[in-house]
Amino acid sequence: MELDEIIRPENLVYQKARLLNDNPMHYCPGCSHSVVHKLIAEIVEEMGMEDRTVGVSPVGCAVFAYNYIEIDWIEAAHGRAPAVATAVKRLNPSKMVFTYQGDGDLAAIGTAETIHAANRGENVVIVFINNAIYGMTGGQMAPTTLMGMATSTCPYGREANLNGYPLKISDLLAQLEGTCLVTRQSVQTVAAVKKSKKMLRLAFENSMAGKGTSIVEFVSTCASGWKQSPEKANKWMEENMFPFYPLGDLKNI
Repeated sequence: MELDEIIRPENLVYQKARLLNDNPMHYCPGCSHSVVHKLIAEIVEEMGMEDRTVGVSPVGCAVFAYNYIEIDWIEAAHGRAPAVATAVKRLNPSKMVFTYQGDGDLAAIGTAETIHAANRGENVVIVFINNAIYGMTGGQMAPTTLMGMATSTCPYGREANLNGYPLKISDLLAQLEGTCLVTRQSVQTVAAVKKSKKMLRLAFENSMAGKGTSIVEFVSTCASGWKQSPEKANKWMEENMFPFYPLGDLKNI
């Protein structure tokens, strides 16, 4: 093979997913959202589902997800993505449908929609970004905020007698009959990204095979909300988030 052939984009070992456009992302430096976007784009492309995939994104940092991944998108009201995804999948069974939700959306205002869609076993994928904070609106305490973790609304740290306990929503979802896959992953290292892509691909395959609801939780960083550098945020996540939200499969049938 000639040199000019070797350096052609199609012959490179690694390249940007074709479904990711060139719009500059609005996410803060070190944010996990952009990496998860990349994985979704790669998987949809590799599965040949570009024209049959529908993403549902509600309110949150990823509200503009439609601006970066070239698939069909629907904007949902805050917390209502699983309900919207249910309608889309039931009316269009051949479509690959997923929601893309943060912890403030999925585990707070959208708890009911999340639980009931999963309990019904809707054949959709729920992509859950858990950074333990409301990143979009000023760094307030979220249902997933750790004990003792400071936020703008609990500046001295979360206290059980005042704020209750962190909600392990994925653990709850794993107990429901309608879920076929509940897994908790991360994207802070190359190895973690590879494992996450494998599990996210399985989730999408499950949805098309009619096996029920798949939830892929990404334990993530919010460097801005945590008021840390991206490097320190990753380290803080590993030391504090992972012990409470351990990575791995909670349910895989």
